[in-house]
Amino acid sequence: MTWSHPRGYDPMVACSGLWKRQTGVTIEWDKRSLQDFESFAVGDLARAYDLIVIDHPHVGQITAETCLAPLDVAGREAERAALAAGSVGQSYPSYNWQGRQWAFPIDTAAQVQAWRPDMLSAAPANWAKVLDLARQGRVLLPLRPPHSLMMFYTLAGNLGRPAVEEPGDHVNPDIGSRVFEMMREIAAPACLGMDPIDVLEEMASSGTRIACAPLIYGYVSYAIAGFRSSRLAFADIPPAGDTGVVGSALGGTGIAVSAFSKATQEAIDFAYWIASGEVQRGPYALAGGQPGHAAAWDDAAVNAAAGNFYMDTRATLEGAWVRPRHDGYMAFQQAASDRINLGLTEKHDAGRVVADLNRLFLESFRRPAPS
Repeated sequence: MTWSHPRGYDPMVACSGLWKRQTGVTIEWDKRSLQDFESFAVGDLARAYDLIVIDHPHVGQITAETCLAPLDVAGREAERAALAAGSVGQSYPSYNWQGRQWAFPIDTAAQVQAWRPDMLSAAPANWAKVLDLARQGRVLLPLRPPHSLMMFYTLAGNLGRPAVEEPGDHVNPDIGSRVFEMMREIAAPACLGMDPIDVLEEMASSGTRIACAPLIYGYVSYAIAGFRSSRLAFADIPPAGDTGVVGSALGGTGIAVSAFSKATQEAIDFAYWIASGEVQRGPYALAGGQPGHAAAWDDAAVNAAAGNFYMDTRATLEGAWVRPRHDGYMAFQQAASDRINLGLTEKHDAGRVVADLNRLFLESFRRPAPS
């Protein structure tokens, strides 16, 4: 099971076809919407599929539910060392939890900046320039949950006070209030119902006035000539503080193997293969994937085909922040996103919103025991 976008589906099908020719093993892929991908219970999918594409914040939950098979099997240490050495930022370790490796990165992303090179001479270099464009009605942001929380996280991290993963105040109250006011200043009502694909589709359409999405998960598809009528460019995030391009909320996906699979060895073999540098910079990237291995991010041909998407956003990826991953985080992510959006819609006091976020985070560690 993977997610329903050419970037998430096409490379899995293409690589599986190549794998069948090499090994004789057939792998068929189903897909789910981006919204389902971000919220659907991995445990339910593990009972229906051998291979599952997951997001790293799921690892605490899936470890507690024992629904995935760990990939750090004996005898393949050299292969794993090569995968770890090819990590873009924290992508590889983000799938390591309680000493085990639960997935391998096959797609790496973080909130970066998308812009129209036919409308702007360059991507906005800082947040002040973004605000100038926003006042002209030329900026759009994806704030449909969970992306409102992702923007909140990125701004907090970029201002030098990233959210804390341990129980306690998740967000510094002063920084959190400042971030919420920054979001209030720039968020148009339409943004609250848009995910990254919605925003990028609008930006790539003919006749649009939108020239910039300053904080959005990168989608290499839109940087490839011919994917849409207008080609987008991508750049590092525009700093809001004086810390550079650090703090973006890490995204991307990993390939995981179901603990209930009746073909565990075959599934693990495929996971190692598709995550390898050779495949990632070759057939995976060629099929429209957004690789998770540095061999592809560093490759001149891969960059040339994607308008330098990888080179132009690499610094942001290297400075990205890993979200909490404890069992209970996924429910918090939805509740916190909803709370931010309610605060924006109803013009709630920033301090009240941040206090609620910190309360919800603390509660996320107090999951009721199973009955």
